[in-house]
Amino acid sequence: MTLYPLGIQSFPDLIRDGYVYVDKTALIYQLTHTFRGCFLSRPRRFGKSLLQSTIEAYFQGEKDLFKGLAIENLETEWPQHPVIHIDLNNGTYTSKEELTESLIEVLEDLEDTYQVSNPKKTLGGRFNDVIKKAYASANKQRVVILIDEYDKPLLEVIQDEEAQNEYRKVLKPFYGTLKKAERYIRFIFITGVTKFAKLSVFSDLNQLKDVSLLPEYATICGITTQEMLSNFYSGIEEFAAKKSYSIEKMVTELERKYDGYHFSKTKEGVFNPFSLLNALNDKEMSDYWFQTGTPNFLVEALQEHHWDLSTLSGYKADADLLTSIESMHSNPIPVIYQSGYLSIKRYEEKSETYILDFPNEEVERGFLRYLLPRYTDIGNSTSKDEIDKFVEEVRRGEPVRFLLHLQALLGGWNYDLILDREAHYQNVLFVIFSLMKFQVKAEPRISNGRIDLVVETDKFVYIMEFKYKGTAQEAIDQIHNKGYAIPYQCDERTIYLMGINFDSSTRNIDPNWIIEEFQKP
Repeated sequence: MTLYPLGIQSFPDLIRDGYVYVDKTALIYQLTHTFRGCFLSRPRRFGKSLLQSTIEAYFQGEKDLFKGLAIENLETEWPQHPVIHIDLNNGTYTSKEELTESLIEVLEDLEDTYQVSNPKKTLGGRFNDVIKKAYASANKQRVVILIDEYDKPLLEVIQDEEAQNEYRKVLKPFYGTLKKAERYIRFIFITGVTKFAKLSVFSDLNQLKDVSLLPEYATICGITTQEMLSNFYSGIEEFAAKKSYSIEKMVTELERKYDGYHFSKTKEGVFNPFSLLNALNDKEMSDYWFQTGTPNFLVEALQEHHWDLSTLSGYKADADLLTSIESMHSNPIPVIYQSGYLSIKRYEEKSETYILDFPNEEVERGFLRYLLPRYTDIGNSTSKDEIDKFVEEVRRGEPVRFLLHLQALLGGWNYDLILDREAHYQNVLFVIFSLMKFQVKAEPRISNGRIDLVVETDKFVYIMEFKYKGTAQEAIDQIHNKGYAIPYQCDERTIYLMGINFDSSTRNIDPNWIIEEFQKP
């Protein structure tokens, strides 16, 4: 029976209790012998804590735990270093005082461990004394510093600029100690979801290398397809048998649902380990990672910026945008990427640009489902039967029927959720049609402009132009005047042109829409 390491973050426990371990130790050896210190950004539940625990066991010289693993043949000395491992994931940081108290508690435990007497008054001074005492107590064997989820305090107040500035005043001298104590330190490894540019822990520590986008460490967290096949083949077989799938189809389905995270320019991607391991254990294709929680601030940031949701797919970003954030109020994309809701899909060499998209179906559909009730009441009060009828009307090529149905659905909106702008309605319709698994294009470029929305099925194409506080006639005239249907004139499917106005008084679709079937040349 395969023991899947669900929720196991301790490397010694994982090995001793016989859980399956995907061997990353060759990368760990390379990492720890290439750099004096590193920072790694990865989304939540991607194995950062287990990676930290593995590095801790390695530097503590626990050779027996690594039998049969790649590092056993790479390391010949196995020196024992004192390891200071700080995990900020479980603290409470609702105020500057709570942050300070949490750090004091961490230092008090370390002072007890290394018998530091007469501690200094400042956090930085106390941390410095702990490092020096650890070094002295190990016969001057240099210290390894591991800090897990360093950014947890800042993430808890990410929308509060004033609180963030206060937190930085606490954290900067604390982390700055690592620079002062450099001669006592063998290796530093800091992990988190985000890299806060203004914290200056990274600029102060010139020995700290950000490896988050380096191709050679792209798979240090997460599981590749080959690793899945090598380590979990029996689980895949059992899952395939339950679903009456071939092995090939089972792998394809798992890739579609949970694969697709890329953390470099290279094409090799990784599975979300939390979702994959749970799926293999339960033999169910559920939204495991997404069900563990999505921060409200992500959606609030998108709404604050009146963000065009369709641009999340295919968003273009440079490396600087992906590797650090300064404020959610300037651009929400970096933290959305770093949180795992977007991933790198390709890299354009000429422009040095990363193209982002949803990594897989679990994230895309989960995120859209999460967005929907925050833009409209649909999803909270709409029955499955109503949604199924709407979907069938779109598939059957009944634009009048599905607009009537859509009008009825939108009639139940919470008035307070509706913004007084055309873009809000466009976002809502984009999310609705996307969730129904139709091919949706918002603002696709053509030679003479941009179409508001195109929805495609196997037999029909719906070209929609929206107006707000305007008229449907203005919308349909724009479709004709700008030739929006020209790119589809050789398409064998039936093409519908739809001019739609949103009524500002009812905050719904104006019933005087105009629908025409495109007459192909």
